[in-house]
Amino acid sequence: MKILLLCWRDSTHPQGGGSERYLERVGEYLASRGHEVVYRTAGHTDAPRRSYRNGVRYSRSGGKFTVYPKALAGILLGRLGIGTLGRLDAVVDTQNGIPFFARLVTGAPTVLLTHHCHREQWPVAGPAIARLGWFLERRVAPLVYRRSPYVTVSGPSADELVGLGVDADRIHIIRNGVDPVPEHHPRAERTGRHHLVTLSRLVPHKQIEHAMDVVAALGESHDVVLDVIGSGWWEDELRVYAQRTGVADRVTFHGQVAEEHKHALLDRACLHLMPSRKEGWGLAVIEAAQHRVPTLGYRSSGGLRDSVLNGQTGMLAEDRDELIRLTQALLDAPESRHDLGLAAYVRAQTFSWERTGRQFAELLEGLGR
Repeated sequence: MKILLLCWRDSTHPQGGGSERYLERVGEYLASRGHEVVYRTAGHTDAPRRSYRNGVRYSRSGGKFTVYPKALAGILLGRLGIGTLGRLDAVVDTQNGIPFFARLVTGAPTVLLTHHCHREQWPVAGPAIARLGWFLERRVAPLVYRRSPYVTVSGPSADELVGLGVDADRIHIIRNGVDPVPEHHPRAERTGRHHLVTLSRLVPHKQIEHAMDVVAALGESHDVVLDVIGSGWWEDELRVYAQRTGVADRVTFHGQVAEEHKHALLDRACLHLMPSRKEGWGLAVIEAAQHRVPTLGYRSSGGLRDSVLNGQTGMLAEDRDELIRLTQALLDAPESRHDLGLAAYVRAQTFSWERTGRQFAELLEGLGR
């Protein structure tokens, strides 16, 4: 099969994250089964227009908004025998807020991949774009894809799609896998302090400010510091917030780090904070769990209700005040923290990209039958 994967970014993009890694791992698995896989995405200065990695051919063109019409034009030209997107057997259209609406132009079976609905995130785009984006996501996409299969990554995200009118029997839940911990990763210096960690893109809806509020509340009484792993356009605002709340000397912004460095920082942490407003799943939850580090986040975030087993592999709070109280309670109870971490570690062993890829392959390979 020739399979086209559509996504507004890939993992080499400065703003790439877990959803991009998910699609790439799926593509790599499909390629390992002998399929021809093309990943079409936006161009950026950190990657060439075309590249080939782990069996997947990457084609980059367009920017934040123009990636959509350019991809559709490429599909239409491919149907005329022009370019590289011809003779498609299946298309995976990723809805990061809005899909590419590839179903309107491709003659191939199309699957819509959406990690979660974006109602809570649209306001950051500005009033006009937010209204248009939510209308397209809420009204137009379910209509265009009314006969297509959907893939999402958690039970709560599936429930959101049903709430938009998507038939439950067309939704396939295929959860994230996880990369193995590097066999030989360095050891971060043990400082004797309580290291909290947050692993995330630095954008407003991730609410890293709430993790810094935890440090402000508990920093001196519990000798707490925070390691922030990740990058994003909101970083300057976060640094200003750290200064304003008086925790700048207790917060370290590590930026986008190598895998080995990331795992060293996770391994040193005692708790992982994920105070995101919205998550489809929360890949960082499982990455922290690989190091016996439990996660604290918000019940209202959606996907964390699936990736975190509340009271078993982590804790879910109702609001910021409860997040602070739960963090304090676990810092004061190392035995409970250990038990949560151990249960999280055991559960993390059940996730793999091989399993994710196999489930996705079975869906795509069954479309033409």
